[in-house]
Amino acid sequence: MSSPVKKAQSPEPQSPQQQQKAKTPEPTSPQKAVEAKSPTPAPAPAPASPQSPQSPASATAAAAVASDPSNSALPGTHWTQQGLPREDNDSDSTLGSDVESSTASISSSILNYRTLNGRTYHSDSVANNEYWAPNDPKHMEALEVLYHALDLARGGLHLAPLKDDIENAVDIGTGSGLWAIDFADRYPNCNVIGTDISPIQPSWVPPNLRFEIDDATKEWTFKEDFFDFVHIMFLNGCCGNWTDIYKEAYRCCKPGGWIEHYDVSPLVLSDDGTVLEGSAMDQYGKVFREAGKRVGIDTCTADNGTMENGMKEAGFVNVQIKDIKLPISPWPKDPKQKEIGLYTYATMTTDVEGLVQFMYSNVMGWSKEEVAVYAAHMRRELKDMKIHGYFNWKVVYAQKPE
Repeated sequence: MSSPVKKAQSPEPQSPQQQQKAKTPEPTSPQKAVEAKSPTPAPAPAPASPQSPQSPASATAAAAVASDPSNSALPGTHWTQQGLPREDNDSDSTLGSDVESSTASISSSILNYRTLNGRTYHSDSVANNEYWAPNDPKHMEALEVLYHALDLARGGLHLAPLKDDIENAVDIGTGSGLWAIDFADRYPNCNVIGTDISPIQPSWVPPNLRFEIDDATKEWTFKEDFFDFVHIMFLNGCCGNWTDIYKEAYRCCKPGGWIEHYDVSPLVLSDDGTVLEGSAMDQYGKVFREAGKRVGIDTCTADNGTMENGMKEAGFVNVQIKDIKLPISPWPKDPKQKEIGLYTYATMTTDVEGLVQFMYSNVMGWSKEEVAVYAAHMRRELKDMKIHGYFNWKVVYAQKPE
């Protein structure tokens, strides 16, 4: 260790504070640092002598530190000298463990998925209604393929005439979060929230997007007049009263803001009669519709005017409606429609059981074998390009009055 540097002509002994200060070299100013790195430096000034007295500013700073130790940053060695902290035995010391325990309890209850024939569904701790769609990776993979089919069919992220400077948007029932991610990328200055009853979304997302666990069928916790855009897609069969959801959306939507809802009829239709009565395709929507009636949920939101009428009742205006035919297999001759049909076909064949199991087994009472045999018939019909089946998707978007 180097010895302390003495001040020139100091007739009086130094205090310990002064000795400590003398050990510390004077910091180089940014200007001097730049000059030192300059390729053509100016003539260097004469080096300061270690015996030279401190400048008035340095002396003032040293005096301030000496007079008030709180102005000085402690070195890292200070903490190693302290050693690791000991746990206190007072009553407040249990607060941390209680919080950690509560957090772990909440997390475990959310992730405590219900299981049916090996497939998982949302936790009862989040939503008390029995939503029919699985939340496992197999079903999420199928839905992500369906998302691409819809993206091609609608030709963009939304139909509502949104402004580029929108500030807040929410995706209700975001699922795997694909639409919310794409929307956040498209509008980087917009704060985007995706809600769902299952925490199945990725963690690597745009910085302006966050996901929240929430049940849209209950009262929304968002502020009034907050969102520029409320987006809802493919929540068919999630609730019994859509008007209540639209009223919550109206309350949380800004004046002049928009709501847009995509949903699908469960019925497989054909314009040429190739979907035969009694076939697996024909029965798909009919059984689904009957199951919805039994549990008191609306499974035909795209068929019975629920969407447009519910928005009007909630107070929205400028209601616009668009129907989209989604081929169920790649039977169309048009190249774009064929591609859309191929994506839909991949969705259906990847997880027929996931699409029907809850409604058919849990509600209608079908056995596991009956579901498996039905799924096999459905896959066989999907491969038959002579069957020209399609789903009817409805898009309704509307505006909150200015």
